[in-house]
Amino acid sequence: MSDDTGKENQDSRAPGAGTRSALEKTLSSIMVAGREILATRKLSLPTRTDPVESLVDLCKELLDHRGEASGLALAGEITECYRALPDAGRLAFFKALAEQFEVDGEAVLAAADAYRDSKKVECLREIARSIEAPRQKLFRRINMAPNGTQTLVAMRGNLLKVLRSNPDLKGVDVDLKHLFVSWFNKGFLEMRRIDWSSPALVLDKIIAYEAVHEINGWDDLRSRLREDRRCFAFFHPAFENDPLVFVEIALTDTTPGAIAPLLQQDRELPNLEKVSTVVFYSISNCHPGLGGVSFGNFLIKNVVEELKKELPTLKTFVTLSPIPGFRSWLQQADLSELVSEELAEKVVQPLGSVIDSAVYDTLEKLCAHYLLQEKSGGLARDPVARFHLGNGASLQGLHRAADLSAKGREQSAGIMVNYLYDLPKIEINHEAYFEKGQISVDRSISRLLS
Repeated sequence: MSDDTGKENQDSRAPGAGTRSALEKTLSSIMVAGREILATRKLSLPTRTDPVESLVDLCKELLDHRGEASGLALAGEITECYRALPDAGRLAFFKALAEQFEVDGEAVLAAADAYRDSKKVECLREIARSIEAPRQKLFRRINMAPNGTQTLVAMRGNLLKVLRSNPDLKGVDVDLKHLFVSWFNKGFLEMRRIDWSSPALVLDKIIAYEAVHEINGWDDLRSRLREDRRCFAFFHPAFENDPLVFVEIALTDTTPGAIAPLLQQDRELPNLEKVSTVVFYSISNCHPGLGGVSFGNFLIKNVVEELKKELPTLKTFVTLSPIPGFRSWLQQADLSELVSEELAEKVVQPLGSVIDSAVYDTLEKLCAHYLLQEKSGGLARDPVARFHLGNGASLQGLHRAADLSAKGREQSAGIMVNYLYDLPKIEINHEAYFEKGQISVDRSISRLLS
């Protein structure tokens, strides 16, 4: 199927395409009235030539504002002004949020002293009010505008790009993430199955957001949505047909040891009445601004329940996962106590098309060490391992030459891993991992450490 064929149905397949929800219409009419009120009142904001200073003035005005209609209009202006800023302007705006909308330390101390003297509940509430940065209130008010939620999520995505080099902005990130955890909790999420009849707008998003194994056009996508494949996504009311996270699944008879057969377009379809294994081979988070807000664990568990109802023959739930941090660790680590100097030089080199078996043997052992013994904050250093082990999965299989794509060689040295979701043991593994740091692992992998 060509790109044009897929895209020509974009509007016709989208539910409610070309129309706006009743809520959007209501908010729009309120904003029109609000703009008229603002124009009539002629707000006494200073005239600024700098767009960042103008945006900061609007934010301060919104914090002090009480009128609903005019406040909504102000929030709308703020979202428009922010989106129009270049990268340098956004960084300056983040610095203003950090400096001018921070907690008032003196007010916190005064509230604490008042409570210490009186022990009154009112004083305790004043402490709670004083320790919340004014920017949290600002963000909540911006969130009320049409596209306010999307703007704030995009704002945090922009912020995360510069956070490492600007640690003074950490408080802004903490406040946004704190709000997102509430706004995007499980109760607001809707799981949908994505198939070839889904709105083309959604299918376009799936192609664009796929972060693990690139989707090469509409034919490739159609292959991944055939009868022996599944795709499920979480959606949020504020994002309509824009998914937050999605997972791609293969239905097979065995646990796979390589990604190429799963992505092969020309393949023989299995008998779905007899398939026994669910393979989660790609999980993509769609919006960088929602990083650290957990969706994937809920999605996997919901998908497991959904598939068990659809196909009672399913017994095994397993991943085929990359190890994205492995080679970067190899290049930075002191390997002198793990391998010989000669092999250490070879394993850190980029992989060619032909790989010596001794090198791969060494890479496998080092990968087992990396997954089981290299930690960050007491948990697995590798982000994918940390995710699945934290969900209660066990480390089941390690496969050399499993992903020989350029990305697979660069990130994981071509190695992939299976994480097994053994349903009766998920909660036990989860508790052991977080309470004791114990990793449930198959002997075939733990033996590599010796």
